[in-house]
Amino acid sequence: MISALGLDVGKKRIGVAGCDRTGLIATGLTTIERRSFLQDVEEFRCIVEEREVQILVVGLPYTMDGSIGFQAKQVQKFASRLSTALQLPVEYVDERLTSFEAEQALLAENRSPSRNKALIDRKAAAIILQQWLDARRNSQ
Repeated sequence: MISALGLDVGKKRIGVAGCDRTGLIATGLTTIERRSFLQDVEEFRCIVEEREVQILVVGLPYTMDGSIGFQAKQVQKFASRLSTALQLPVEYVDERLTSFEAEQALLAENRSPSRNKALIDRKAAAIILQQWLDARRNSQ
């Protein structure tokens, strides 16, 4: 089985999700408030060691026409630096609607998306990782 970390990378926060040992279910773990790159790496290093992570799965915010815009390039730049710092491979997942899905899930729980931004980031990271796990399972 694989231990993967799903990341929803934003300018201010990074939603982090992990999967259970079976690799079937992704759950939100935490939200990292971005400070400096080195501090972010240290926070990730702790999670990676604790969970014995083997791969980073990063949501890539393609534009609606499927191209890679400015935001996606920023995410790729960060993910590639993080991947080098942690010595872990990185794979990307199309995350165009994950934040929207996460907000819808919160609304269904009668919670306010605007008051729960960190929770949305975590839920979005879980959706990203779940998509990757499902795609991986379906291709085997």
